[in-house]
Amino acid sequence: MSEHNVGTQEKNAAERLASKTSAHPVAQESLQYIENRIYDDIAIGDSAEICRTLKPEDIQLFAVMSGDVNPAHVDEEFASTDMFHGVIAHGMWGGALISAVLGTELPGPGTIFLDQTLKFKAPVRVGDTITVRIKVTEKLPKGRLVLACSCINQHDKTVIKGEARVIAPDRKIRRPRVVLPEVHLHVQGAQYARLIAATRELPAIATAVVHPCDALSLTGALEAARREIIVPILIGPRQKIEAAAVAAELSLDGIDIIDVPHSHAAAAAAVALVRSGKAGALMKGSLHTDELMEAVVDSTLGLKTERRISHVYALDVPTYPKPLLVTDAAINIYPSLNDKRDIVQNAIDLMQALGVDLPKVALLSAVETVNPHITSTLDAAALCKMADRGQITGGLIDGPLAFDNAISAKAAAEKGIHSSVAGDADILVAPDLEAANMIAKQLIYLAGADAAGIVLGARVPIILTSRADSLLARLASCALAQLYLSHHAEPTP
Repeated sequence: MSEHNVGTQEKNAAERLASKTSAHPVAQESLQYIENRIYDDIAIGDSAEICRTLKPEDIQLFAVMSGDVNPAHVDEEFASTDMFHGVIAHGMWGGALISAVLGTELPGPGTIFLDQTLKFKAPVRVGDTITVRIKVTEKLPKGRLVLACSCINQHDKTVIKGEARVIAPDRKIRRPRVVLPEVHLHVQGAQYARLIAATRELPAIATAVVHPCDALSLTGALEAARREIIVPILIGPRQKIEAAAVAAELSLDGIDIIDVPHSHAAAAAAVALVRSGKAGALMKGSLHTDELMEAVVDSTLGLKTERRISHVYALDVPTYPKPLLVTDAAINIYPSLNDKRDIVQNAIDLMQALGVDLPKVALLSAVETVNPHITSTLDAAALCKMADRGQITGGLIDGPLAFDNAISAKAAAEKGIHSSVAGDADILVAPDLEAANMIAKQLIYLAGADAAGIVLGARVPIILTSRADSLLARLASCALAQLYLSHHAEPTP
């Protein structure tokens, strides 16, 4: 059983019972303790039971703990074809519940397990409610007990039957009931896997890959090509690109390479390729972001539009239930109000491309009220009014909001904030680059988030990866560009 579920169920049960016994402090106190029954106080026929409902996360947590990834328990597609026609619990999940009764109820703390037999009579499925019962059938010398054990589902059908032999404690134990930690299950990269899967039916985009002269950036580009997300055109010193391919054991067969002498020339050539219509996206390789962006924003030969160029992080955060965009963490250092209008619009456009029709945008500050001494609160208020007047479209916008009440419904409620955005934001807009960068990096390094990155507002999306990015993050960044272009493509007449 998942620690989170056990702890939550016990806590909820305790709270419900406590509310019924508020006039009886002794009863309330007993709920906070766990105590045993010693051998001398136990009689044949004594019994105890607990009740649990199997949830999908219980199966996942048991698999993580045990390492048992038998597809009958964790693979819905496979399980639908086997003899039980669906996912079932690990058999020893029920065995663990029997152990829980013995260790917490009868005899309780201090019990020593000697032997356990189990017969599995029927499968346990997600949603089944199992009552675990034990009953003392024999008292043997030296503190030993024999107990009949059974697990019975909601249809009164026995699913597990067995017998346990234990040594009962010989001294009374009464201890505070330990509060179990919350457990959050997260499949690393699951959000990105769905993102990449969403591109399967889309045409690959011709992408100018700028100076891919190290193994990691070259691997990302070629793997994205293999998955038909992009059609890479590698631009850089041919000798360095080929050396990187040899080092990474990659084949360059069928890949176009434009040979230029150095990274600065590669950036200029990539931008020229886009201007000529031969590439629909840019992808950063092993060169500095400033060097690439210098070519992009060139007033004569670059890729600027009327929209301000900005960077968007797409984060897969283990403790957040959906993709989270953070902007701008890489381009605009201290954006003006007009800059922020475009930064917000760029992020909304991207989130719509990811399938969220009306993204919720939180304009961040240190506080959630307008304060004339804090410029970011004034900007947030102005941006909200700009959205009301149609200067920003396609999203629900609220601010100023502090970080906690932007992403936590509980924090928002405690502050008395009534908003459809607060506690459920899709997009976090930071006051400046420093704040956005720190938010994103903290989520990456302290919360275990995966981060994909893209630059918008130029003629084409720019796939902006970091040296620290994983292969999956690089693929996700390519998928962002492909989804964005597909969503914003002009309809065919």
